[in-house]
Amino acid sequence: MADTGSLKTTPLNALHRSLGAKMVPFAGYDMPVQYPMGIMAEHLHTRAQAGLFDVSHMGQVRIAGKDAAKQLETLVPGDYQALALGRTKYSLLLNDKAGILDDLMATNRGDHLFVVVNASNKEADIALMRERLKGVGIEYLEDRALMALQGPAAKTVMAKLAPGSGEMVFLSIRELKIAGIDVLATRSGYTGEDGWEISVANKDAEALARALLAEPQVKPIGLGARDSLRLEAGLCLHGNDIGPDTTPIEADLAWAVSKRRREEGGFPGHAIVMKQIEDGVARKRVGIKPEDKAPARGHTPVADMSGATIGEITSGGFGPSVGGPVAMGYVATAHAAPGTSVQTIVRGTPRPAKVVKLPFVQPNYHRG
Repeated sequence: MADTGSLKTTPLNALHRSLGAKMVPFAGYDMPVQYPMGIMAEHLHTRAQAGLFDVSHMGQVRIAGKDAAKQLETLVPGDYQALALGRTKYSLLLNDKAGILDDLMATNRGDHLFVVVNASNKEADIALMRERLKGVGIEYLEDRALMALQGPAAKTVMAKLAPGSGEMVFLSIRELKIAGIDVLATRSGYTGEDGWEISVANKDAEALARALLAEPQVKPIGLGARDSLRLEAGLCLHGNDIGPDTTPIEADLAWAVSKRRREEGGFPGHAIVMKQIEDGVARKRVGIKPEDKAPARGHTPVADMSGATIGEITSGGFGPSVGGPVAMGYVATAHAAPGTSVQTIVRGTPRPAKVVKLPFVQPNYHRG
């Protein structure tokens, strides 16, 4: 990744600019927030066809050694020792108070784990791994770009350009050739749609992106639509919906704490997590659906029907697929049941809303 002034750039920076992208600073990188078709159209195109996202700013890490899975488990509550070869699992880096330092995806590649962490946290994450993981090698893969092909037509495009991709199921990984270019592709993504995250050598990134964009179903998609897509899918954004001051149980991510790890422990904050599972928590992450046209954005207070503050929105905006405003946030557990009437306090004005079950759109993952 080149460094231009104070902002780093991805290998696709010149391509973004040639496509007319509006560029903004994000996590220390110069990134496309939208293209000329606009955020709404980009969002809806991804739900209907296929969108290509540059996510090269995220951190790709190799943890090498026979004890890689066992060592990673000292930092996360996921069961990686039981993870099958070629499969991927979501988990959470926790601190000693069970706060979420980051969320990540890790894949069993046999002699190593392939890990993807968030852009804004990658330096701290890698430093933590190097400090705490013993007897393994930690390599930051700076020479690789990452892009995501997402949407129901992704499988059609991949079937044409990437022989063997159709045999893959959700959360599996395979070395493929896409349009003749060597890649490492995981059938996953963060939009709620079927698709692939594709790791490719920096030198081949632009050629690969151009080959994918040459397909009629594929359009370039920026950070704006990426955010509205993941919000509709009920997926957390670290730094907004989860962080060092939220636990997996408060965040409604108890499913990420594997059964064996609950029983055996060995990860930071285990005692706190188990106590919260047994005794409950004071607040919970929920979906919130405003009942009028006013979107409730991050940090909007949430009140009960008597006007008492019971929580706060962490992510919110317009949901193009839903056709109205959508949000998620934390509310007192007594008010967390779906169907509960609440109020969002938008610029000082109470607005009617309801607690709803996440996600706002049903996922379209290919589970085989």
